[in-house]
Formats: sequence, structure tokens, C-alpha cells
Amino acid sequence: MTSQAPEPAEAVAGAVPETQPEAATGWLRHHAIDTTPLRIAPFRRQVLGQGTSFIGSMLTAVAVPVQVYALSHSSLQVGLVGLVGLLPLVVFGLYGGAIADVVDRRTLLMVSSLGTWACTVGLLAQTLAGVGSVALILALVAVQSGFFAVASSARGAIIPRIVPTELVPAANTLTFTTGNVGSVIGPLIAGALVTRQHGFGYAYTVDAVLFTLAMYAAVRLPPIPPDGQSPRAGLRSVLDGLAFISSRPVLLMSFVVDIVAMVFAMPRALYPQVAADRWHGQVGPLYAAIAIGSVLAGLSGGWIGRVRRQGVSLTGAVVAWGLAVAAAGVAHQLWLAVLLLAVAGAADLISAVYRQTILQTYAPDQMRGRMQGVFVVVVAGGPRLGDLRAGATASLTSLTLSWVGGGLLCAGGALLAARAVRSFWHYDARQPPAEADPATAGPGRAVADTE
Repeated sequence: MTSQAPEPAEAVAGAVPETQPEAATGWLRHHAIDTTPLRIAPFRRQVLGQGTSFIGSMLTAVAVPVQVYALSHSSLQVGLVGLVGLLPLVVFGLYGGAIADVVDRRTLLMVSSLGTWACTVGLLAQTLAGVGSVALILALVAVQSGFFAVASSARGAIIPRIVPTELVPAANTLTFTTGNVGSVIGPLIAGALVTRQHGFGYAYTVDAVLFTLAMYAAVRLPPIPPDGQSPRAGLRSVLDGLAFISSRPVLLMSFVVDIVAMVFAMPRALYPQVAADRWHGQVGPLYAAIAIGSVLAGLSGGWIGRVRRQGVSLTGAVVAWGLAVAAAGVAHQLWLAVLLLAVAGAADLISAVYRQTILQTYAPDQMRGRMQGVFVVVVAGGPRLGDLRAGATASLTSLTLSWVGGGLLCAGGALLAARAVRSFWHYDARQPPAEADPATAGPGRAVADTE
């Protein structure tokens, strides 16, 4: 904002020009992350519990592919880590979302989280026993993916019930940023652990211990019963949810651009190979790089919730993600690859906030569980398909072609797809399109205590 300085004769008594510190404070208020949702105690516990436990889960996320590569010396088999989790992710993501619309979401979150924890204990047990079986690791990953899908569907559907609608973008920014802090710390710790003797066992142990904090946060949630308007969970309710999405181009395209981004440009299956080939096995910084960028974007993302043209902004963020990933693929200095992946991570955080916000505010409460189920399938399933694509392409061609070509295809494909759907491209968050049903608008809400 600019202003004209008054002439001396017209100056108002006592008025002083804006000082540099005041201008800096104003800039900080405008851009710094909005922490207002943290005043709501259930949400605050969720963010802190989930964020802390995410550090442990990222240790497992790094340890599993590195352990598979150590046993098999194959990027293709590392890619299979993503593939084996895909089917249970799809099935239990969709069905878990339907369940979240008809049962208490707090109870569902607790039960599914307990199952996820048990699979981590299983990974620890097979490591301590020295089984050395890639097949067993893949089986545990598959079961864990199913529990993860159900837990994520419940967790995402809970946020609009405990946070006012106008604070949903800020709540999502806080959630994603806290998770990405774990994505920075976890891989760095994992990178140091997995190169040591018994390192895989240490990684799985830390994950199992830290996960108890997420369980505590779930226990302390208020009851979040269904609104009674959803049909019984089953195939019909799942199909109703998919039909709802397919008839709303705004929702459909928010999923399409994310699939394009993750399938074509997710490079993580190539990290073990590129680290071994170029940087003497230094894999930790690569796994942390995207999250570092996401954290920085989140901490300076107070402006994200004020953007109205969310369709255009989401597309621009995905294009930036693809181009940054492509550039990282030709970097032969570790610091440069990490820097470019961090830029990609910043773009990914922005796109993730817009995707989740559009979904949570566009759909009525009786559909939110199913919408979150589809969201989980796309957001978590897309990277798994990306792992398979990257690993298979690298095996058939070269690591560089797989990495760089995927990033470029992502940028071009996302832009073409988004421009083809006018309602998505022109979507205005403050003026919902005519396709939204006013009769079903308006979220239900649990009591949000503000300690």
C-alpha cells in the first residue's frame, strides 16, 4: 500500500510516517503463517500429535525403500514398494471414506491408527529377526497402506467439523506444514541411521514410539458422530461419492492435476540409485529436500488463504513443481539438487492446500468422508504410481530421462488439462459455481473448544 506524504501546512498533528520496523511487521503479518486455528484445542492437539508422529513415519518411509534396495539392488523393486500399497489404498481409501460418513470419525481414526502402528511393529520384528525377505516387507507395506487410507479419510473429514469454514485454508496450511517439518527431520535422521549397523531397526523403533502421540490426540478429540443423512456404508455409497465428483468438474480437475503431478514427476523411487551413483549414498538430504521447501512455503504462506482464483493458482503450483523437479534431475551437485527439490516442495505445499480446501469447502458434510477417501486414494496413490513409473522408466531407459522427462510431462499435462475445463480454471473461492447444490451446502460442526 502506498500513500502521499502531506504538505507541511496540511499535516495532521501527531501523524508520523510509517517506520521501517512497522513496515516489516506489516509484511510479516501479511505473509506469515496464520496460527488462528491453533486456538481451537482439538485441532491444536491434532496438529502437534500428528506432526510429531510424522517424524517417525518418515523414518519408516525412508527405511523401507532403502532396505528393499539393500536386499535387491534394484530400483524396480523399490518402485514395487509403491505398487503393492496401491490396491489396498484404493479399496480402503474409498470404503474407509464411506465408513467415515456413517460412524463416529473419532472412533474410526483411533482404530485405523492402531492398525497402522501394528504394521510398523511388524517391520521392526522382521528386521530384528534378520528375515531379509523383500516379499514380507512388501506384504507389511500393503496392509499398512490399507489402515493408513482409512485413518487419513477420517482425519481429513474431521477438520471441517472442528474448525470454522473461514479458517479451513489456514488449518490445512498448518497441518501440511507441520507434517512437512516431520518430512524434513525424519529423513535426515533416517539417512544417518540406515547407513549404520541395525539402522533399520532403530528407524522402525522410533516410528512405533512417536506414533503414541497421534493416538493421544485422537483419544482427546470430541465425539464426531455422522449427521444421519448418509446412506449405509457399502458399494452404493462409494459409487454415489464417485458420481458426485464426476458431476462436479471443479472437484474432478483438482484430482486430475494432482494425479498428473505425482505420476509423472514424483522422483523418490530414484533417490537410492542417484545417491549411490552421484553422491556416495547420501540419500537423506534428497528425501528431506521437498519437505524443506514445503515447510518454508508454509511458514510464509499467510497469503495462501486470501487467494480467490484457486483453480489457476493450483495449476500454476503444479506446473512449477514439474519444472523444478525436471531441473533437479540434471543437477550433479547435491546442494543444487536439494535446492531445486526444495523449490518443488514449496510449489507442492501450495497446491496441496488448495486441493484440500476446495474439497473440504465444496462438498457437504454427509459427503466429506467419501470425498476424503478419494482424496487419499489420489494423493497417496498417485506417488505410488509415480514410484512405479519412475523405477520402470529408469530400468528401461536411464535415470536422467525418467526423472527429467517426467517433470516436463507433468508441467505440460497439468496446464493443458486445467485450461480445458473452464469452471475449474475460473473457480473463485468466494463465489461457488452454479454446479454446487445450495441445499447441501454448509458444514456440520462439532463443538470446537478454544482453550
